[in-house]
Amino acid sequence: MKGIADEPQYSVDLLEGGTALCDVIDNHIYEQTLSEKNAFFVADLGVIMRQHVRWRTHMAQIRPYYAVRCNSSPAVIEVLAALGTGFICTNKSELELVQSHGIPPEDIIYSGICKQVSQIKYAAKNGIDLLVCDNEAELRKISRCHPNAKLLLQVSTEVSNQDDEMSMTFGCSLKDCRHLLERAKELGVQVVGVRSNISSSCEDDQVYVHAVSDARCVFDMGEEIGFNMKILDIGGGFSGSESQLQLINSAVMSMVDLYFPSSTGVSIIAEPGSFFVSSAFTLAVNVISKEVVARDRQDQAHDDPSPNDEPEFQYYMNEGVYGSFASKLSETLIPAPSVHKNTSLDAPVFSSSLWGPSGDDLDQVVEHCLLPELNIGDWLMFTQAGAYSMGQPLCAATDSPPPPVYYVISSRDWFEMQDTGVTHETTLKNFSLVPYFLNSCQTEAALSVPA
Repeated sequence: MKGIADEPQYSVDLLEGGTALCDVIDNHIYEQTLSEKNAFFVADLGVIMRQHVRWRTHMAQIRPYYAVRCNSSPAVIEVLAALGTGFICTNKSELELVQSHGIPPEDIIYSGICKQVSQIKYAAKNGIDLLVCDNEAELRKISRCHPNAKLLLQVSTEVSNQDDEMSMTFGCSLKDCRHLLERAKELGVQVVGVRSNISSSCEDDQVYVHAVSDARCVFDMGEEIGFNMKILDIGGGFSGSESQLQLINSAVMSMVDLYFPSSTGVSIIAEPGSFFVSSAFTLAVNVISKEVVARDRQDQAHDDPSPNDEPEFQYYMNEGVYGSFASKLSETLIPAPSVHKNTSLDAPVFSSSLWGPSGDDLDQVVEHCLLPELNIGDWLMFTQAGAYSMGQPLCAATDSPPPPVYYVISSRDWFEMQDTGVTHETTLKNFSLVPYFLNSCQTEAALSVPA
C-alpha cells in the first residue's frame, strides 16, 4: 500500500475541450466572491514547458540552471526538474527544496555570495560541490568548511547603463582575479570556471559579449596557475521574450565559438529565472477600499489623462509590496492590471493608482494607470506575476497567509510534455492530475455577482 509520504502533493487541473485559463480564473473568482475574497494565483504549467522548448530552440548549446529564488513553488521545481534543468540556489532552504525533488548534487550550484559557515558545511555534507565565490574572505571559509568544493569565480560585468543610479556591480573585478586565483591555489581549493553577474534588467546584448570576453581572460589566468577550467556561466538577465533570446544567442554564440570552441570541452550554462515563470502565473486581487483624490496636487508628474477635472481614484487591494508585489521594492515596474468585470467599450476611464493594504507610503503597487471606476469588491488581474511574488509576507500588515496557487495544464500541453519524456508516473510523482469540469453557471455569475 502507498505510504503517506508517497501521496501526490499538488492537484493539477487538466483543461480539456474548449476550457481556457480565463474560465478557471472566472470560477475561482466566483468562489472567492462568495467567501472571503482572498487573492489567489493561477499557474499554467504548460507555459513553463513551452518556455523550455523556446530555450532549447534558440539556446541549444547553453544549459539552463533555474534561479530558485525567482519562484520556489514546488510544482515549478518539479516541472523544471522533469525537463532536465539544473538549479541555482542561494540558501539552505532552497538547497533542501531542490534536493527533495531528487536533483543530483552535480546539477545544483550554491550561489550565495555571503554564505553562513553552517550552510557551507551543509553543502559539503550533501555533496553539493559547485559554489560561487568572489572574495578572499569567502574563499577562506570555503577552504575550511568544504575542501572538496569546486568554485565558479564570480566576475563583475560592466553595467549597460552607467548613468543608471540603480545599477550595481557585484563580483570580483578582472584585475583582482589573478590574486584570488592564486589564493585559491595556496589554500588548495579548486576553481573550475567563471560566473558572470548580469543584471535582471539587462537589455544590452553587448554586456553578454563583454562577459564572455572577460571570462576567457580569467580562464587563461586559471589555466596558467594550474586549474582545470571547464564551466562558463553567462549569468541571468533573461526577460522571457523570444526576440531577446535570439539577440543574445546571436551575439554570444559567435564569441563562444571564438573563445570556447567545442574542442575545449567547456560547458556553457546560464541562469534564467523570470524567463520560465513570469508569464506562467496570473494573480487575482480584490479591491478592498477606494478614495477620490483631488486633481490639483502639485506633485502630479504625469499628463492629465481625463479632461473636465474628472476625479482621480486611489484603490486599495488585499495584496501589496509587502506580499505578492515585493519586487516593486527593488524598483521593478508592475504593469497595470486588467479589470475583471463587464464594461462597455465606451465606458469612461479615470486616472488611478493602486495600493496594498498596509497604509504605508511605500505600499504603492502601480503609480498611475487608466481604469474604469471600480467598486469595493471588484477584482483586478495581474498577468506576468510569476517572478519574485511567492514568498512569505514581509510584514504583519495583514494576517492573511500567502495567496494559494491553483495549478492547471491544458491537455495539449500535457501531451506535448509527454513527448519530451515527462510522464506523470515517473518524473512528476507529486502531481495529481484532475480533469477540470467547467461550470458555466459559475462562469456567468462570476462576472455579474454584486460586491
